[in-house]
Amino acid sequence: MAPDTIVRIELTEVAIPFKEEVRAVMGGSGNGLGMAIAAEEPWLGGDFVICRLFSADGHVGCSEVFVWLPEAGVSPKGIVDSIVSDMARYVLGESAFNTQRMAARLTNNINRNEIAKGLLDSACWELKARIAGRSVADMLGGAQVDRLPLCALIPLLDDLDTTVGLVRHWQERGSKTFRIKLGRGAVEDARIMKAVRETVGPHAKLRVDYNQAYDPFEAVEAINAIIPYGLQLVEQPTKAGVPTAMATVQSRVSVPIMAHEGCFSLGELFELHALGGIGAIGINGERPGGLTAATRAIHFAEQHGLGVVIHNQPSGLGSVWQVHLGAAYAPSLRYDMELFGQVMLEHDLLQSPLVYRDGFVHLPEGPGWGVELDMAAVERYAVRPTVVLQA
Repeated sequence: MAPDTIVRIELTEVAIPFKEEVRAVMGGSGNGLGMAIAAEEPWLGGDFVICRLFSADGHVGCSEVFVWLPEAGVSPKGIVDSIVSDMARYVLGESAFNTQRMAARLTNNINRNEIAKGLLDSACWELKARIAGRSVADMLGGAQVDRLPLCALIPLLDDLDTTVGLVRHWQERGSKTFRIKLGRGAVEDARIMKAVRETVGPHAKLRVDYNQAYDPFEAVEAINAIIPYGLQLVEQPTKAGVPTAMATVQSRVSVPIMAHEGCFSLGELFELHALGGIGAIGINGERPGGLTAATRAIHFAEQHGLGVVIHNQPSGLGSVWQVHLGAAYAPSLRYDMELFGQVMLEHDLLQSPLVYRDGFVHLPEGPGWGVELDMAAVERYAVRPTVVLQA
């Protein structure tokens, strides 16, 4: 057996609560979610699957996926079950360096399930980087920057003064870009954006996220109502799963639209673009499914003149995933990265946290992701025993 052969997979479901202060702020949003999505239960924490791949020579590669049923349509248990029953056979016994081959085999044999496939793919990228003694950014072609500017996330709240206070808080800490959650109608959305623009001044970059709040014609009205306040980007104004609705809106507004809840695969990305439904691409560890697919999405964006937003609220492994990808492709992004898991979650599952300073996140040094998983924390937040699969 070759030393780089994958011989073991470990899968752990974890649930990490939001910090008390985050839950308190989100409690001021009416629905307890801090956004306009029509889910019925408050959002109290993050649900994750942690994957560890082991090579025959003892190296370990790690990854995570962050899922929420109203968006992803799959639970951590569903991801683990699909890997156990359907996917592990295409990973165990393979060389860690065969990421393209494994991605192709998973695609050829299993339709959809991009989040579970991506979990395995991303862990494999770190495993081969660890074996090579290089960083994941190196394996992607080399880091072009060693730090990335960050966008601050502002939830949709009932009290406008609290919203403005949060904007001011993050601006004082170095943020120059802000994602504002909206979706309460054109008049109220405009009132929020007017207050935000007056707070941040003329040079800050603003993008908004509607979380599927509107039908196409409501979305056009709402977007046009806030264009005077300076918009960089609009995220998911209409229902997921209806790409023609996104196309209707994009054809009637001058601001680039990005899909989020409605784009979990390369196929959905290509369809949205072909229909004229997007002007920018959103990427994270779950969309469009792992590091191999993410690089394809960025290359697609480069070829079609689209900007790229790398954003999510992951724990430590998902955050460092974004940082390595962003560092390797920084000139292609156009938009500041958003990372908010370190703000929202009570633990990042890392032995040492990433460095966040003056509105930037810094690329860690060292092989693989350049961070170490805190296994004691993983065990503390685990919701059921780790599943172990061996060749």
